[in-house]
Amino acid sequence: MGIDTDRTFKPINIALLTVSDTRGPEDDTSGDILAERIKTAGHKLAARAIETDDAQRIASRLNNWIDDRGIDAIISTGGTGLTGRDVTPEALDRVKEKDIPGFGEIFRLISYNTIGTSTVQSRACAVVARGTYIFALPGSNGAVKDGWDGLLAEQLDSRNRPCNFVELMPRLRES
Repeated sequence: MGIDTDRTFKPINIALLTVSDTRGPEDDTSGDILAERIKTAGHKLAARAIETDDAQRIASRLNNWIDDRGIDAIISTGGTGLTGRDVTPEALDRVKEKDIPGFGEIFRLISYNTIGTSTVQSRACAVVARGTYIFALPGSNGAVKDGWDGLLAEQLDSRNRPCNFVELMPRLRES
């Protein structure tokens, strides 16, 4: 289990979406952390944007990226909490075909080790939409580190055993 160095690493194209009513490009620290980790892992940052906490705008951005064959996966940060403005999971509901329930469960397990029971306030989730993975992480710097370092780094690495998200990508559009 883990990274098999005998296998070849296959970089993928990842779009990064920050969901926030208050952050801009100059202070998007959680987005900056994810962008750096994506690049350091050897993947390509294919697109990056900031959208306000508006489910329709988020879904529209996601649909544009889902339809772009140059994007394999989307990671969002922000909008996964419990307040009235937190609508990222609802936006994912508008575009999804399949849920990946284990993603949120494992994220909260990892997060529990960092922030304890406060992790129950997270609605981190993941879906597949028309052959594209979408992962929604909370917007804090700690949460994106937990999500990338503890889960996404391995699952988006084609060398991860016994299985990983990358090896399933060619089959996501099967019917």
